[in-house]
Amino acid sequence: MEHKIAVVCGSTQGIGKAIAFELARQGIRVVLVGRNEDGLRTVYQELSALYGPQPMPLKADFSRPNEVKLAIETWVAQGNVAHILINNSGGPKSGPIVDAAPEEFLSAFNQHLICNHIMTQALIPGMKAAGFGRVINIISTSVKQPLANLGVSNTIRGAVGNWSKTMANELGQFGITVNNVLPGATHTGRLEEIAGVRAQKTGETLEEIFTDMGKESPMKRIAQPEEVAAAAAFLASEKASYINGINLPVDGGRTKSL
Repeated sequence: MEHKIAVVCGSTQGIGKAIAFELARQGIRVVLVGRNEDGLRTVYQELSALYGPQPMPLKADFSRPNEVKLAIETWVAQGNVAHILINNSGGPKSGPIVDAAPEEFLSAFNQHLICNHIMTQALIPGMKAAGFGRVINIISTSVKQPLANLGVSNTIRGAVGNWSKTMANELGQFGITVNNVLPGATHTGRLEEIAGVRAQKTGETLEEIFTDMGKESPMKRIAQPEEVAAAAAFLASEKASYINGINLPVDGGRTKSL
């Protein structure tokens, strides 16, 4: 894996950042992608200090698909190739589906499915030429079991799951696998945002809410981003060469279905 290059989206914080560091630790060169220029610079410096010089980051806002398309296609046109793609972006705001405006679905669809598709399409030719490719989508356990108060997210995650399975069916013959990692409750900024909404309604502290969320898992705790990153890194490895088109929950057993 030391000669491989990974493009990691949403890599300035949370699960995306943890995946970037785990892949770099294994000798993979990591291209950070995110919308926050200062955040990209900071993480790039941290990553390079620990694991040596990395390729320059790509600035792209996943709420603007055209911006994402221009960034990745320009990068590829410069002769760059990636062997691993981590599709990862922050989820839609929480709330009941009956209260969601149609525009919220369109925005989430663009941010997740359309941008995933743009990134994947741009990198497939290079993966085919190398005879090796890994597309890993960070989604949610809602693909298996819809989560309360996450109506828009549940809907769009399901669409991404089916898109991914279709991609896996078409790309497997080229040595390219497409898989989904489904994090459960994980200590990220996204979870803090969801917990903050609940805290305003109930008066609970974030610590109390995280403890309560952890009780939903047989492990009796929420996950750390590094635990999700370990699963993604395995799927990115050569040892996962015959694992294709799956949903891998990393939720401590919270999901009730198999």
